Amino acid sequence: MSDGNARPRLTSVLQTPFASFDRSRDHHIGVFVGEGIGEEVVPVAVRLLERLGEHFGRRLVLHEGGLIGLPAKIESGSSLSEAVKAQAREVFALGGALFCGPGGDRFVYEVRREFDLYCKFTPIEPFPELRGAGSVRDATVAKADMIAVRENMGGIYQGEWSDERGDDGRVAHHRFHYREADVCRILEVAARLASTRRGSLTIVLKPGGIPSITHLWRDCADPIARRFDVRLNELEIDNAVYQLIADPGQFDVLVSPNMFGDVLADCGALLLASRGLSFSGNFNDSGNGVYQTGHGAARAIAGMGVANPTGQILSLGMMLRESFDWPEADVLLRAAVRQTLADGIVTSDVAAPGQAPVGTAEFGAAVGDRLERLLDQHRP
Repeated sequence: MSDGNARPRLTSVLQTPFASFDRSRDHHIGVFVGEGIGEEVVPVAVRLLERLGEHFGRRLVLHEGGLIGLPAKIESGSSLSEAVKAQAREVFALGGALFCGPGGDRFVYEVRREFDLYCKFTPIEPFPELRGAGSVRDATVAKADMIAVRENMGGIYQGEWSDERGDDGRVAHHRFHYREADVCRILEVAARLASTRRGSLTIVLKPGGIPSITHLWRDCADPIARRFDVRLNELEIDNAVYQLIADPGQFDVLVSPNMFGDVLADCGALLLASRGLSFSGNFNDSGNGVYQTGHGAARAIAGMGVANPTGQILSLGMMLRESFDWPEADVLLRAAVRQTLADGIVTSDVAAPGQAPVGTAEFGAAVGDRLERLLDQHRP
């Protein structure tokens, strides 16, 4: 199989693009299984990773990470412990990346702040093989092909909060802000990305609800869009969520403040048929990447063996493409998943009426079988 269908590296549009990776080097990967269904979906992806490394002769060095999320908070008092910070720093210092399962509480926000992972890319590209599986009409889903760009370092998720008791009961305080430099940084990334795609950039704001932040983003966006020669559209968050499902074909690149980006990405998963297919990567300008699924720990189904590992597999492909300059691996993983789905092998979250679903391990094995067939046709 050729890598002719490989997606461009999204990290090429960062302010400091990721450098090419020398495939003869060790590939250092910090693996953090996480909580909930992480213990089920991450091993599926790791087995596929190891098979790819063996076939292509790439030297994989897997660093087993410690607890993250709620289990880490219970043990150490923080969802991102000092030990895990040290592990991450070690992997990054070796030129590697982090591959994470779900981590709850404040893990994702803390790891982004710790390493200035200011940019989150979330592709929303539905599989044709799953049309009819979700709750959105096929004709609508078929129009979707977009990248959501989210600013990670400012806004409500990175604010300061307190809780006190007043004369009339408890009072919760939360203070947050955006710096002009941080806003321009993410807008430049999004505009540069749009200029490499269909030339359309949608900025999602809320003028009446957060006027000062909206005005700052808008004032920064206009000159940046002109500089990169992209069409700039603006939507309020409530309308954007509606439009995302009603007419996804109008969107190319969306960019938004932290909380709005969170809402949009989860809403966009409806177009994929399940949150189990959503994935993303978080990046800084030092060549560091943290890859994760878009779903949470799904504790209600943890241990039942029914979780969909597709999002974890796709986040693996994204990591190999972006951090290790390995587009062939991403192409092969996506092809193996698509062939599995085309053969009618699905997990329960995307099973059509009357279609018998399989469990996590069986789906992973099916993807592995199809990956083997693809590798038989592919000689590095």
